Amino acid sequence: MKTRVAWLSTILGCGLSLVIVPVVAQQTSNGTPVKVMERHASGQSVSPIYEGWSPNADGTRSLWFGYMNRNYEEELDIAIGANNFFEPGPADQGQPTHFLARRNKNMFAVAIPGNTPRDKNFTWTLTIRGNTAKVSGSLNPIWQVDHDTTSEKDNLPPVVKVGPDQTITLPATAVLTINVSDDGNPKPAAQRTGGGADFATAPTGPGKPAGIVKSYPGDGRNAVGNKALTVEWSKYRGPGQVTFTPEKQSIGNPSDATTTATFSAPGEYRILAVADDGSRVSGYHCCWTNGFINVVVKGTSSSGQ
Repeated sequence: MKTRVAWLSTILGCGLSLVIVPVVAQQTSNGTPVKVMERHASGQSVSPIYEGWSPNADGTRSLWFGYMNRNYEEELDIAIGANNFFEPGPADQGQPTHFLARRNKNMFAVAIPGNTPRDKNFTWTLTIRGNTAKVSGSLNPIWQVDHDTTSEKDNLPPVVKVGPDQTITLPATAVLTINVSDDGNPKPAAQRTGGGADFATAPTGPGKPAGIVKSYPGDGRNAVGNKALTVEWSKYRGPGQVTFTPEKQSIGNPSDATTTATFSAPGEYRILAVADDGSRVSGYHCCWTNGFINVVVKGTSSSGQ
């Protein structure tokens, strides 16, 4: 089998982020070409992605952004500043500084006035390892999306209420808790009608009451026979490593989810908790919810920090 390396250019987001992905083109013994994408555990860069915009009840608009970390294992850190900023300013619009591996959808939203001109762009720039990638978001009507429901029996995102922000002193750990409730849609396979094509009728959830943090995309299943309601914890910002015990857990509905966070270094951290009804993999704009808890980690008194 003969092998040669080519390069495939892929456009992500709204067309302003150019991703260069190596492709291994192989030939079988009879000369038939077979293209295989080359996967990298580490060493690659990250590109921002514009997901679309949605209207808010107060008249503002939310521009939703995510990213693609092209590493299959390595997580990257890019501090706010010359390598991670928005323009026009302020440079810090709540974007992550810690980038999990692979595709992460609808990680945060930039709120802008509802009367913002449709052709005004808000550009997120990321630079790492000498690679600079940019993506621009605007209120162009073709980018309007619905982040609160799906077409599948009015499936709504889970409602999340986060615990209070915390301050700890090393070597102490932080015990983090969120409360999650869901509308119960879509129904588990065992409760579908007509042999499985449609879901049985169920009460619709309360929507987005006070206390919800951020709603995100999807269209999955949540219960026995399919994917359960889960909570996954990760670092969103912070100078050191954070270890979670557990990192991911299945929970009841409604239920509290609790994890213990261990920090490798003092500093200011923002922790992300994602409550998912099974939608993050199969869906795009609904239904999961992101909650954030801030933790200030102080050094030991002997370290003087």
